This record gives sequence, structure tokens and C-alpha cells, in this order.
Amino acid sequence: MPLAMNREVFITCAVTGSGATQDRSPHVPRSPRQIAESAIEAAKAGAAIVHCHVRDPETGAPARDPALYREVTDRIRAAEVDVVLNLTAGMGGDMVLGSAEAPLPLNAEATDMAGATERLAHIAECRPEIATLDCGTMNFAEADYVMTNTPGMLRAMGRMMTEMGVKPEIEAFDTGHLWFAKALVEEGVLDAPALVQLCMGVPWGAPDDLNTFMAMVNNVPDDWTFSAFSLGRHQMAYAAAAVLAGGNVRVGLEDNLWLGKGVLATNAQLVERAVGLVEGMGARVIGPEEVRAKLGLRTQAPTS
Repeated sequence: MPLAMNREVFITCAVTGSGATQDRSPHVPRSPRQIAESAIEAAKAGAAIVHCHVRDPETGAPARDPALYREVTDRIRAAEVDVVLNLTAGMGGDMVLGSAEAPLPLNAEATDMAGATERLAHIAECRPEIATLDCGTMNFAEADYVMTNTPGMLRAMGRMMTEMGVKPEIEAFDTGHLWFAKALVEEGVLDAPALVQLCMGVPWGAPDDLNTFMAMVNNVPDDWTFSAFSLGRHQMAYAAAAVLAGGNVRVGLEDNLWLGKGVLATNAQLVERAVGLVEGMGARVIGPEEVRAKLGLRTQAPTS
């Protein structure tokens, strides 16, 4: 496929994530207030979309309490700056096995498996414009941790998101995830054109080499919209690659803690750098209203 550079680019900021980064940088937000404030600063810096997880305010451990999500979304919506809300729906699919010789029973303390309705409880209440849908199961970094998203679970969650009027953002960690995402659209579970986030360099999904990246891009249907990211020091390189390949940009502390060698970043600083990169390539950074029109997003009030 010939490269067709994107000239009108939106930037997503992945504000905090659920990885074990809470003690590696003082800039990784923990409490709902900190997460919202960091998201607002990222929006002021040029992010049209903020992608939010929540954490235990005391420990920084990943959480999926709807009350924490509600506080984050209420604070962002009350801010003077406009931004598109994108909440994760990836929590609740964490399966941690026992040892190689005794995989069962599961590690009950670390395993967090929930049904579709429970996994989407915060989406049903907060009604963000976008929610993520991790379109596959994969070994995920740690030795015995499996990110678990079965076809049945994904069909159920996808239908529920569609019925809620929330746009699923397909998170694809490998080409098979895109294959299944296309099946979901063909089945009518997800509406076309779909929105995709290409997740590069996450162990043990698609590696972040450019040949694999272009294989991922070439598996995205022409009428879909995609963004892409990679981890750590490759974050900005993949921002440039995504624009050059016709896509959009994701940056943020979920994926990278560093502004440069020995210099810890804030979310706003990463967004500012991405804005400079995109504009330096001759493209225009678009804002939240243009993103809503482009993606056909539906703005809704919380349900309670």
C-alpha cells in the first residue's frame, strides 16, 4: 500500500494507564482529581481525546470502581477546556495462572475476571464518547498473566457499547485482533467505519518494527480511522510513522514516562512535543469538535 500522509491529525493522550508505573515517576496521576487535572492540561496542550484509566488513590494500583471513573469524568466535563472522553473497558479480563507445573487453580489474588455488564458498568454510567475494546487475548508482559478477551465476551461488550451510543475504539495488539474486529463489523456488532488503535511494542503482541507496523496498517480497511503508538523511547517516532502512514497520534504517560534521557515528562509536555512534530511534518492538529464530526461521536449525559 502506498503511503498517504494524514494532513489533519488528532492527538490522543493516554493519561495514566494501568501499568506498574505509579512509583516510577511523580507525574503519573493516581487520584481522580490528579487524573482529571492531567487530562485537562493535556487538552490545553492540544490533545483532542483523553484516554483514561483509574487507579487506587492511595496505592496507585489499577482499579475499575465506577465511582472513581465518575469523579474523573465529572471533573473533566466541568473544566473550561473541551475534550473528547475515551474510557478504558479493558479491566476485568486479567487471568493469572499458577506455576508452570500447577497452572490451576488461578492466582485468585491477582486474577480479575468479570462479566460483560460489570466490565462496562462505568461506561453505562459515565457515557463517554469513546470506550476501548481490546479485540483479542494475549500473553501480556508478565510471565503468567493473560489478557483475556474471548470472542463471546467481545461480541457481548461490542453490542452493549453500540447500543449505548458509545464509539468502540478497537485496540489491536496484533494482526489477528484486526481480523476479528473486521468480523465484528461484518456481523453488525460494531458499526462501520470503525475506529482502531494500533498498539505496537507491547510484550507479547506486535513488535514495534516498521515492517510489522505496516502489516498492521495494511490490515485496516480504507474507510476506518486509525491511530498508533509505541512504548518508551519509540513513542514520538511512532507518532511520526502514524501520520506518514495516514493515521493519528497517541502519546501519554500510559506508554512513556520520558521527555528525554534522564528527564521525566508530564502528559502536557508529551502532547506539546507531538503537536510540534505533527505541525513540523506539515499537517494540522485538529480539535475535539472536528474529531466528533469525523468519527460521528455522540455526546451524552451521565445516566445518574
